[in-house]
Amino acid sequence: MVKSLVTAAALAALCIVAVPSLVSASLRPVHYAAASVGKPAPSWTLTDTKGSPRSLSDYAGKFVVLEWTNNQCPFVKKHYRTGNMQSLQKYAKENGVVWLSVVSSAPGAPGYVTPEEGNKIMKEQHSLATAELLDSDGKVGRAYGARCTPDMMIIDPKGTLIYSGGVDDKPTTDDDDLKTAHNYVKAALQEALAGKPVTTSTSQPYGCGIKYAHETSL
Repeated sequence: MVKSLVTAAALAALCIVAVPSLVSASLRPVHYAAASVGKPAPSWTLTDTKGSPRSLSDYAGKFVVLEWTNNQCPFVKKHYRTGNMQSLQKYAKENGVVWLSVVSSAPGAPGYVTPEEGNKIMKEQHSLATAELLDSDGKVGRAYGARCTPDMMIIDPKGTLIYSGGVDDKPTTDDDDLKTAHNYVKAALQEALAGKPVTTSTSQPYGCGIKYAHETSL
C-alpha cells in the first residue's frame, strides 16, 4: 500500500497521463507559455457546454477560478467522489467567485467531451461550477501553461493571475489523504477575498497530463 502511494506521488509530480497509458507529460513536445503569477491573465473566449460564448472580460471585477479537468483522470475522480471539489466550488459560489471548469483534451484524447457529454458528466459529478468551457484546440490551456488535470488558476478582479498550481499538497489518488491535505486553492481564495496577499501563490500541480491537439499520436 505504501509503495503504491509513493509510486502514485512520484508519477503525479510529473503530471502523468493516467488514462489510458502511463506516459510522462514531460515527454510531450508542448510549449507551455506558463502565464505568470502577478501578471495579467491571458484573455480568452470559449464556448461552454451549453453553447454560450464566455470571455474572461465578462467577469471583470470578480474573482475567477479556472479548473482544468478530465473526468477519466483518477486524480480528478478523487476530488469529485469525495466531494472535495464540489466543496471548493460551493465556497467560491457563496463568496461571489466565478468557477469555470476547462476541458483542453483534444478530440479522441482521454477526457475529451462533446457538449452533451460535458453536461451529463457535470450532472453526475454534482458539479457546482459556473460553467464548463471547451478548449479542444488547446489554445487557452497552452496560454496558461496548464499541464495537468486538475490544474488550478485564480484570477483577481483586476485580471491578475494570483495563484497557479495544484489543489493541495497531497499528490495521490488516496481519498484519506484529503484529511491532512493543505488546500492551496481554499487558502488562496480566503486570503484574496480578505484583501490579503496570497501566501502560497504557486505550487506543483499534479495529476494526469493534458493531451493537447496535435499530440494524440504520441
